[in-house]
Amino acid sequence: MTGQKPGDHRRRRAAGHKPGSTGSGVPPLPRITVEMPVLAVGAGMADFENLGPRVNGLRKPGGLHLTLLHIGILADFAADVSAWTKGITHPGTVSLRTATWLRDLPVLPGFSGTAGKLVVFGGGRVTALEVAVPEEVHEFQRTLVEGLRVLLDDLLVDNVDDFILASPALGFRYPRWMPHVAVGRPLDRHSVTQEIDPLDVAFGPSQIRNGRFLPGPGPD
Repeated sequence: MTGQKPGDHRRRRAAGHKPGSTGSGVPPLPRITVEMPVLAVGAGMADFENLGPRVNGLRKPGGLHLTLLHIGILADFAADVSAWTKGITHPGTVSLRTATWLRDLPVLPGFSGTAGKLVVFGGGRVTALEVAVPEEVHEFQRTLVEGLRVLLDDLLVDNVDDFILASPALGFRYPRWMPHVAVGRPLDRHSVTQEIDPLDVAFGPSQIRNGRFLPGPGPD
C-alpha cells in the first residue's frame, strides 16, 4: 500500500471535533448514502412500537432506511482520496465525479423483506433489525461496490480495496454486507442478538440521501 492513510489530514478529529462538524456552530455537513426508505414495519405502527422495550431511543419510523452504500460526508471522502493519491487527484475533482456517478446510478425498485432478529452494530452503538432480502438486492449492492471500485480507479486511487477499508469517510467496518435497519441503541453494553416475531418490512425504491447537496448540475 503506497498511499497516505486517509484521515491523516483531518487533525480536527483528534482535537475532539465530530466528523462533519464545522466547529463554528454551523449545522454538520450532510452524509451521502444510497439507501432504500422503509415504508412499513409489520402490519402497523403497533408492531413497530412493540420494539420499544427492547432498545433505547426507538427511532421515528419516518427516518428508517436500509443503507446500500455509505459515502459519508462528500468533502471528507474527497479529502481521503486526495490524501491517498498524495494530491494528484484534487478534492474538487473527486466531489464532482462522485456526484455525477451517484446521479447516474440505476434505481432499485421497492421490495418486501422479513426481519426476525434484533442485532447490535456499530461497535455496540446501534441496534438494528436484521432483514432477509431478495437475492437481487444483494446483487444490486454488489454492483454499487464494484461501481465504487471503478470510480476510485478512475480517480487514480491505487490499491482500491485497501482504500475502501481504510477511508474514514466510507466507514466500512464489515467485509460482508448484512442488510439491516437501525431502530435505536442497545439497552446496555452487554446487549446481544434478540429473536423477535417475524416482521414484514416494506421498502421504497432506492434513492440518494441528501442528494440535493451534491455539487454540479442536478437532474432536469
